[in-house]
Amino acid sequence: MKNTNILVSGAGIAGTTLAFWLARHGFTVTVVERAAEIREGGYKVDLRGAALDVVDRMGLLDDIRAVRTDVRGGSVVDAAGKRVASMDGDTFGGRVHGDAEITRGDLQRLLYRATANQVEYLFDDSIASIDETADDVRVTFGGGATRAFDLVLAGDGLHSATRAMAFGSEDRFVRDLGYYVSIFSVPNHLGLDREELTYVGPGRTALIYSTAGDAGAKAMFLFASAPLEYDPRDRAQQEKLLADAYADEGWEVPRLIAAMPDAPDFYFDSLSQVDMDHWSRGRVALVGDAAYCASPASGQGTSLALVGAYVLAGELAAAHGDHEIAFAAYEQRMRPFVRENQKLGPANIKRMVMRTNGQVRMSMIMLSLIGRLPGKDKLMAKVIEPIHKAATAIDLATY
Repeated sequence: MKNTNILVSGAGIAGTTLAFWLARHGFTVTVVERAAEIREGGYKVDLRGAALDVVDRMGLLDDIRAVRTDVRGGSVVDAAGKRVASMDGDTFGGRVHGDAEITRGDLQRLLYRATANQVEYLFDDSIASIDETADDVRVTFGGGATRAFDLVLAGDGLHSATRAMAFGSEDRFVRDLGYYVSIFSVPNHLGLDREELTYVGPGRTALIYSTAGDAGAKAMFLFASAPLEYDPRDRAQQEKLLADAYADEGWEVPRLIAAMPDAPDFYFDSLSQVDMDHWSRGRVALVGDAAYCASPASGQGTSLALVGAYVLAGELAAAHGDHEIAFAAYEQRMRPFVRENQKLGPANIKRMVMRTNGQVRMSMIMLSLIGRLPGKDKLMAKVIEPIHKAATAIDLATY
């Protein structure tokens, strides 16, 4: 076996899944993570299709189902809070065929627990520079230490610092879809019990949901906008951008925005995708959002991370550590799957955020009628079909 000493950048879903499978295949793995610890909490995510097979092969599927969000229903409401349309939780979330919904933090905790005794974790640190030689990659960490690794595999997200070092500035690869998203914890002042409420205004959508085992709730905002200039480290600036975007909006929006400064987990970013001609260069390769972010609007970011990590680790094992062969095979297997899933984001966001008052009114009328239409189940199946098709658009090899 060649190239057995591997550094993984990022302890998110992609990075910890990659670490799990690399260790399973006999590689020596170090994971470096900028945060001081594994990040708990977070928004709810869906595991579908091939991703379910991956976590099943990890022996985690039963654990995941045990901590599912158990969201029982979802409704679209008008400005007065009246439910215009209501559906069961799985239909509202586009889930079929045993798909699982879990909070990102719960999934992260399970993945970390499965790797903690097999992998070296370096928290509160990051890669400051990489210097590739013919035989290895010399890595200097932010804390000052320097170590040599055979390969560096980066799963450090949409704004990957490792990608910038190895491939160049993110503006070459990150494509803004024209929308922004914000998610944070709020008090459950509506007394929701495993339920989701969505309000749609022109150019902006807001929702609140509660999940099993969480006394609080999460608020999520999606709004259309030209590119915004802001410091990603300046939370106050981001909060102002969000508040300005939802100024004078109705429903529960003012109360949700008012809770924003007290949230311990505020998140704000563009809805973007990553498009790259190659996911590897020399001894460095990318996985998950760093390589092929599909955007939160796709509903498939977590599944892409799980599947991509499984395939990358598997191909390295199949090639006995030969990174050139493995990286090429990884891309060949993953490219069609990524293409199908990236198609979902731009299509989905247009249904999630209506641009005009007219579109909002028409959507509300159609939603109010859908429960009374003959063949409504077939109609909803057609809506969900593209997601299921994308989620199963790969045949997983056994490595």
